[in-house]
Amino acid sequence: MATRTTADRATAEGTTADGATAERRTRTFLRVSIALQTLAVFFQAATAGLLLSTSYGETLHGVGARVMYGASMLYVIAAVLAWRPGGGSPRPVLYASGFLALASAQVVLGIAHVPALHVPLGVLMFGLSVLALARGASKGPTASGGAPRQRAR
Repeated sequence: MATRTTADRATAEGTTADGATAERRTRTFLRVSIALQTLAVFFQAATAGLLLSTSYGETLHGVGARVMYGASMLYVIAAVLAWRPGGGSPRPVLYASGFLALASAQVVLGIAHVPALHVPLGVLMFGLSVLALARGASKGPTASGGAPRQRAR
């Protein structure tokens, strides 16, 4: 028969439909984790203002700090999943690990009440997170940070 199904074509090209779906899922998970992280860092900026002006600002900022740190860990997990099983670039793992290190420093500075370093680091983290989000959204199918892989035929 002259016609081939999508699965036949995918198998002939060295990939399976399930593999392509899994790769798309890991890229989506990576993008969602970066978006969640960016939102959490933005929430921290908003609650920092409340911290100075309301009695409940400290509570919101503390809860937001935990959410932001959890989102940073989720970003690391998503980057590893996009890299190892998905076969993507290891670059997002480095970015995510670096961001988690910055988040750790941010937590330490916040607990130590060092606003002279805590606030500028928060601004830097927001900028880096927005940059990672923009990169992930603009790269389309190669959001994992590398060039598209060529399959052997």
